Amino acid sequence: MKPATLLGKLYLIPTTMGDCEPMDVLPQTVKRTIDFIDYYIVENEKTARKSIKEVHPEKKQSELILFVLNKRTEVQEHLDFIKPLLEGKNVGLMSEAGCPGVADPGAVIVKLAHEKGIQVVPLVGPSSILLAMMASGMNGQSFTFHGYLPIEKGEKKLALKSLEKISQEKNQSQIFIETPYRNNKMLEDILQALNSETYLCIATDITLPTEYIKTKRASAWKKENIDLHNRPSIFIIHKM
Repeated sequence: MKPATLLGKLYLIPTTMGDCEPMDVLPQTVKRTIDFIDYYIVENEKTARKSIKEVHPEKKQSELILFVLNKRTEVQEHLDFIKPLLEGKNVGLMSEAGCPGVADPGAVIVKLAHEKGIQVVPLVGPSSILLAMMASGMNGQSFTFHGYLPIEKGEKKLALKSLEKISQEKNQSQIFIETPYRNNKMLEDILQALNSETYLCIATDITLPTEYIKTKRASAWKKENIDLHNRPSIFIIHKM
């Protein structure tokens, strides 16, 4: 292995979470970083190129070399992805939306970079999880992100009841997500499972013009008529 000083750096480059003006939610550091990086590890080449172009229109797309990392990527390909880093070239890691490495397959590349002695540089950007937590009014001192809950209705109900119990016992906010096209069913299942006094925050389309963030007791949500279909959402529950 080359001396650490000759290794490239892995930059964790955040992206927008939907159609909005990039520089409204991304710092100038992102544009400056994209300016000197030609190698990228991304979830989807088409959307990654679009993101780079929106942030840095002057960047020559023909000079970009993109490696695609998703659920179909073989483990042995990971070593190929970091070869440029081992050769002294800087590489950018980009999520499909928001911050890479958080609820994102890019975490495996970050782990590999640490194992190889490669410096990891996280850049500031929008995280739907943290922004939802900030705006929820719930306990920001203690919270847990669970990712996706079980799909099967019975298992999902048990999971929701368990999270509700933990939130009360530990005074800890419980955060989770769902595939956007199943959001309306998720909300229905949440309201069926929770105690009427339990608080629920729904944070939808964060940072977008259609942003919607509300925290109410479950009993109050049952009186609402909200359509979350295909709208990226964060759910937070807390029983006081």
